[in-house]
Amino acid sequence: MTMTLFIFFLSLMLTEPAVSHGQELPGPAEWERADLTTTRLPPTAFASLPGALQSELHRRGCTVPQTYDGGPPHNVIQGRFLNASKTDWAVLCSRNRRSLILVFWEGVATNVSELAEQPDSSYLQVTFHQTIGFSRKLGVATPQQIREQHRIFGGPKPPPLDHDGVEDAFLDKASVVWYRHGSQWLQLTGAD
Repeated sequence: MTMTLFIFFLSLMLTEPAVSHGQELPGPAEWERADLTTTRLPPTAFASLPGALQSELHRRGCTVPQTYDGGPPHNVIQGRFLNASKTDWAVLCSRNRRSLILVFWEGVATNVSELAEQPDSSYLQVTFHQTIGFSRKLGVATPQQIREQHRIFGGPKPPPLDHDGVEDAFLDKASVVWYRHGSQWLQLTGAD
């Protein structure tokens, strides 16, 4: 079973809410409403994102979904995802309520990789406030973090690490790290 499927099945098992006695579990209509009302920001909401990338995201019909925990706009990150000398951008792009990670190499709009497409509804959970909230969040995983997570949680042995990975997290559950090695993306152990 791949790490993505494992995380998906784990999330299904763990999303059963801790509800007080007498409370009903949310039904299908509540889950559908939560998916429809997830905050999805336009690319222009990210002032630090280069204009060419904002335009490309707009052209692709992307919005950027936001997690239930609020805070400043997120799910647009900058890191060194191919090598340690160049800066790249990764964006969680939601189209038609499905999200995928777009990695723009060296910030060039026409040089992009796509990975980890999933329905946005796969990342809904009952929150501490007993509401249903979107919970997929991107982060930068440094080589040191990747090594430490592997040491603690095991999983596939990382290759020699010399640049960052993209951490793809299901908040309060687990994460996977997408690491570019040669011409392929590896799924490495994230936080548990």
